[in-house]
Amino acid sequence: MKKRVFIIHGWGAIANEGWLGWLKIELETAGYSVFAPQMPNTNEPRIKEWVNAITQSVGTANHDTFFIGHSIGCQAVARYLNQLSDEEMSGGAIFVAGFFKRLIMTDFDAKSKGITEEWLNTLIDFDYIKQHIVKSLAIFSDNDPYVPIDNKDDFKEKLNSEIIIEHEQGHFSSSSGLPTYPNVLKNIQNFIGN
Repeated sequence: MKKRVFIIHGWGAIANEGWLGWLKIELETAGYSVFAPQMPNTNEPRIKEWVNAITQSVGTANHDTFFIGHSIGCQAVARYLNQLSDEEMSGGAIFVAGFFKRLIMTDFDAKSKGITEEWLNTLIDFDYIKQHIVKSLAIFSDNDPYVPIDNKDDFKEKLNSEIIIEHEQGHFSSSSGLPTYPNVLKNIQNFIGN
């Protein structure tokens, strides 16, 4: 069976925007089946809506199903994995600028802070996720203006993720000036394999 890769964008983003769109093309060229669904209400992301959207896009997950999440998309992927049936499994997930612990919210308005609180405070069963994922990789930047680097601890300790720290990549977004991201492509291809 052909390996499927699902790319889940971040808050306020558009599917296939910036390096995520570039990555989709590169992975398709490499022979993977790649899906980049547009998440609903991207400016006001809600857990239930985003998890439902991923569920509808994926169908049944198996060892040939992989995920790449960016920012709040990492949370959405984790929460999707948290509700898989006992028989379902994912080959792995790559989390870019993900968070469970905290965000820097200095420029967030009251509505944005409320949305963030839902994602930060709704319980998640990391042990269940580990039972339904073969492996995971979490990538952080040492100058991310939103995601403090100590978020890596949750990925390492609770999900057994391999950790990569990038230098001065901001939030890995188009505002960080990142139209392509060859290093993540290399890591993903090494991670997923043929």
